[in-house]
Amino acid sequence: MVFVDPASALAALAPFGAISDVDGFHVAERQARLNLSRAMATQCPVSERKAWRGYFSTLLRGLGVPEAEREAAGRTLFEAHEREHMWTRVEDSTVEALDTLRARGYRLGVVSNADGRMPDLLDQVGLADRFEFVIDSHVVGVAKPDPRIFAMAVERLGLPAAACMYVGDLYAVDVVGARRAGLPAVLLDPFDEFELPVSRVARVGDLPDWLGPSA
Repeated sequence: MVFVDPASALAALAPFGAISDVDGFHVAERQARLNLSRAMATQCPVSERKAWRGYFSTLLRGLGVPEAEREAAGRTLFEAHEREHMWTRVEDSTVEALDTLRARGYRLGVVSNADGRMPDLLDQVGLADRFEFVIDSHVVGVAKPDPRIFAMAVERLGLPAAACMYVGDLYAVDVVGARRAGLPAVLLDPFDEFELPVSRVARVGDLPDWLGPSA
């Protein structure tokens, strides 16, 4: 739902020889997300932490950062993200889709493996008022795919788990965890290359057409 802001990332990586054009960034970042999705596509013994390290390694390589500089570049990028959240880019279709879903009577909440800043981030990017609640794993002390964090969302909604639905982009984290908590799930899959037993949409903007009117 929220992606890396190219300008912020490229500014942090400029001293390490990274490319400077936004189009090139999008190409590199898309490949990094694809590799992340591949690593987390099944219930394999790949930790989320290790998969995200692979994401950043792929991103830095795609941006032309020399191998000898990548460790330092990665630290710099992380430190810049700690100072000011870099996941701030929202597709225009996302805003329209969320507003459409709310207008149709769907109730929306966020369950995120985050660092405690998710509520502030959603407020920063203008999405906070679209959601009834935000459950940040750092705040509640439990993370996806643990079914307990999904159960917290179900409790907030006051509905049976089967009457809710979870939408996420990592199969082993989002889909598996939601199903363990009794929720149906939809995979955000912009790559359309995974043979996985789950319904999918390419982007948040596709959800209104996929879901149809609220019951």
